[in-house]
Amino acid sequence: MDSGTISILIFIAIGIAVFLLLLYGIGFTSIGTDEVGIVEKWWSLKGSVPSDGLIALKGEAGYQPQVLRAGVHFKTPFKYKVKKIRLVTIPQGQIGYVFARSGESLFDGQTLGKVVNDSKSFQDVAAFLNNGGQKGPQRQILREGTYAFNLAQFIIITKDKVHSIFTSKDESAQIETMRSDLLMVSGFNPVIIASTKTIEQDESGNTIRNKDTIGIVTINEGPTPDNGAIIAPIVGDGITNEFYHNNFQEPEKFLAANGRKGKQMQVLTDGIYFINRLFANVDIVPKSIINIGYVGVVVSYFGDKGEDVSGTGYSHGELVEQGKKGIWKESMMPGKYAFNTYAGKVVPVPTTNVILKWISGQSGDHKLDDNLKEISLITKDAFEPNLPLTVVFNIDYRKASSVIQRFGDIKMLIEQSLDPMIAGYFKNIGQTKTLIELVQDRSSIQDQASSEMKEKFKLYDLELQEVLIGTPAASAADKRIELILAQLRDRQVALEEIKTNEAKQKSAEKQRELNEAIAKSAAQTALTQSSIDIEVADNKGKSELRLAEQLALKTQKLAEADKYKRTQEADASRYTKEAEAAANAKATELNAGANAKQVELQASAEAFKLETVGKAQALNIKAVADATAEQETKVGLAKGTAAKALVDAYGGPELQVQQSVMTAFAEALKISKSPLVPQTVIMGGSDGKSPNAMEGIMSMVLANMASSNGSVLTKQKDTITVKEPVVTKQEDIISAKKSEV
Repeated sequence: MDSGTISILIFIAIGIAVFLLLLYGIGFTSIGTDEVGIVEKWWSLKGSVPSDGLIALKGEAGYQPQVLRAGVHFKTPFKYKVKKIRLVTIPQGQIGYVFARSGESLFDGQTLGKVVNDSKSFQDVAAFLNNGGQKGPQRQILREGTYAFNLAQFIIITKDKVHSIFTSKDESAQIETMRSDLLMVSGFNPVIIASTKTIEQDESGNTIRNKDTIGIVTINEGPTPDNGAIIAPIVGDGITNEFYHNNFQEPEKFLAANGRKGKQMQVLTDGIYFINRLFANVDIVPKSIINIGYVGVVVSYFGDKGEDVSGTGYSHGELVEQGKKGIWKESMMPGKYAFNTYAGKVVPVPTTNVILKWISGQSGDHKLDDNLKEISLITKDAFEPNLPLTVVFNIDYRKASSVIQRFGDIKMLIEQSLDPMIAGYFKNIGQTKTLIELVQDRSSIQDQASSEMKEKFKLYDLELQEVLIGTPAASAADKRIELILAQLRDRQVALEEIKTNEAKQKSAEKQRELNEAIAKSAAQTALTQSSIDIEVADNKGKSELRLAEQLALKTQKLAEADKYKRTQEADASRYTKEAEAAANAKATELNAGANAKQVELQASAEAFKLETVGKAQALNIKAVADATAEQETKVGLAKGTAAKALVDAYGGPELQVQQSVMTAFAEALKISKSPLVPQTVIMGGSDGKSPNAMEGIMSMVLANMASSNGSVLTKQKDTITVKEPVVTKQEDIISAKKSEV
């Protein structure tokens, strides 16, 4: 390699180094889309962060409140240090907790930092600190999502890990303890209150049962309840309340409503609740279920002292209204209740018939008589039998509260009150009866006990239904009772043998009567059989006679039927022929009538056609004539109008007459082809005077026409009359013209 190449390589290396140094100097930093950059300033003219702080809010040296989001940033390493970390993600359905490393100190009695609404879920450090954010664990929790936290200020605790950039040994121990405590109470999961299915073992095997639950809340922050109350009252109740804390999910509103720490009277019912488990603990307990056949008497540990509503005649304790402290007068009816079992208890009281058995090894359905056994008696004759007993009673649901007030619970009532009372009563009865009387008079003793003990049960607010007494039994060490009972049984057997012998004697007498009846029956059989044979023969003859009569009657009926059939067939044939002849005649008649009708209709149609055509032609001719006449009339009127106009144009009627006459004469001469100069000139005048030129012309024309047609002309004064036997076409024209003139 020559020196020139080496120089070029050295120059390139120097250029690269200078470029890298330049990039380093301007602080070129790239932040990914799933990252944030935490900025720490090495030095600043404004000094360092105050000793009680961690974040440089005024541009001091130290951790800066703003983080760098995705993109390219320029932070010179001579002044800044940028630490890139991943975004924090809270998984779906989980809760995250926040620990602030700096801020204002917590107040006395305060365990969690207050909620700063303007901090954008702790993503705006400056807003958090400037609005009074406090150090330590926070009341506000994080819901599912991805966040860009400044981990220099906040430590984020999730179910899987702790998110931070550095912590001291003490901080790490504190945070880990907090995380362990939250894991123990499932604090990273929401509180779910719902019906669940559980598998329980019962007499028939495994059974799946629904388990309804509620949540009992214990608040860890706030003032203690007043006057040493064990349950905190309900606050912020109702969605329209300005301090509605949404079932403890908004701690700030709960505390603003003067909420107290400790067990809360308000419970959580079915639903999902995102509750800060550092602020409140939730115990899941079953709902209070009152089964059918029971009522629930409430003993409340919470509430104000209420007035006694039991009445003046009740001296066994106080009963209070619902919501007050004490035993509620009104019981809970069958159903499910979200009753806070820390604020009281519900004592179930049966309202159906309760069966108590004073029999060892047996118990009723309610299992309230497990400790009861037979009652030991001493009879009048000094025997000591054990008396089995069954008692049926019930409790009026309206008196269930007074029963619990007096006795605490039903089992205590039975064992401490009913058992001694009933045992003492039957011991007294036993002392007035011998052993035999006790056995033989059991029914009357039972009726007497039922009647007398009803009044005693009413004193306990109970209603006795029935008392049932069993057979007295001897104890294991006493054999005398069995001996007495054996003698009693022997006596009864002897009495039964006497009755049996009497029954046998009566049976023998009945047997003899039966044998006599059997003998009579045997003799009667033969007599009965002969009577039956006679009756059978008679019936057989009658049957044959009846059969012959039936055959004769059958033959007669068949002959009559055949005769009737033939008669009907002949009548049917004759009727058919007559009907055919009548039908043919009717058809001929109808055809003739139809032909005549057809000819008549055709003639009518033809006549109608000719008449219609004639009328149409007449109407047509009339219409044409009317039209022609109207046309001629209109033409005449038009010509008259024109003539009048011409007359007016030529200066008067005389001139117009002359012109018209001349025109007519010219047309006549043209058609008749007569010579213009007549061969004969007739001269004449009026009053001996010579005619004028017009009169001369007229005279010549008339003379010529008279010579050619044989007409006779006469002149009378100024009128010329032409008599003509036959008028030709030319003459019609002349006549018409003359008429017009």
